[in-house]
Amino acid sequence: MVIDREKCVGCGICTLYCPADAIRVAVDENGKRKASIDQERCLECGTCIRKRVVKCPRDAIYELPKEERSVGRQMRRFFSDPSTTHPLTGVPGRGTEEVKTNDVTGRVCRGELGLCLEMGRPVVGTSVREIEKATMRLAQCGIEIEPCNPLSDLLEDRKTGKFKEEYLEERFVSAIIEFCIPFERGAEMLKVCQEIADRTETVFSMDMICCYNEDGTNPAVKLCEELGVTVRPNAKVNIGIGRPYKIERERC
Repeated sequence: MVIDREKCVGCGICTLYCPADAIRVAVDENGKRKASIDQERCLECGTCIRKRVVKCPRDAIYELPKEERSVGRQMRRFFSDPSTTHPLTGVPGRGTEEVKTNDVTGRVCRGELGLCLEMGRPVVGTSVREIEKATMRLAQCGIEIEPCNPLSDLLEDRKTGKFKEEYLEERFVSAIIEFCIPFERGAEMLKVCQEIADRTETVFSMDMICCYNEDGTNPAVKLCEELGVTVRPNAKVNIGIGRPYKIERERC
C-alpha cells in the first residue's frame, strides 16, 4: 500500500486502523503533516483502503499495480487479506480449507492426527523466516506440509522445509502450517511444537484435528490431558453430511 503525499492532508485517520502499525504521520520538509507507510512493516492486508472502514478524506491511499510489486510482495496480500482468493488453491482467507471440509477431503482420517500451527496474528504478524524455523524443524521429523496448503508452493524443498529465497524477507498477518501424522506420533510432535514455540519470535495457535472414537470420546483431548496441555473449548465439528463421506484412509 502507498500514500499519495500530494493528496494526503495528514489527518491521521488511517493510522488508527493499521494492524501492523505501519503508518506514521510526520512533518515534511515543507512543514506540512503527511502520512507514510513503512513498506517493510506493511502486510498488504488492505485494511487502509477499505473505504467503508477507513474514510480517507482525500482518497490518498492506493495499492501499487501488480507489475510494480515483486513476486514475494504479491504473496503478502494472499496471507493477510481475508477477502482475497489464493491463486494456487482457489480458497479465500489464508488459502486452505483446513478441516472445514474434512468430510469430503479426508485429509485427516481415523487413526490419524492433524496438526496446524497458525503462525502470526493481527497486530503481531509473522515473517517467512520465522515460519521457516518451524517447517525446517518439522522436516527433521519427517513431516511434510499438506500439499493443498498454499505455503507448500513457496517451499524450495518440501523434504527440508526450506523456503524459496524470494519469499524469505516477506511478512504476513498469518499463515497455517498444516500436516497429518499417525495418531501414535501425537505426543512426540506436540513436544516438538512446544520446542518450536520456544525458538520462534512470533505467536502461533496450535490446532488439533481428529475423528471421534465410536463411543463419542475425543482422543485428542485425552492425549492433551495426559501431556498436561490445556485444551480450549473452541472447535469446528464436521457432522458427517458431506459427500463423499470419508474418514477411513484408503490403503494400497
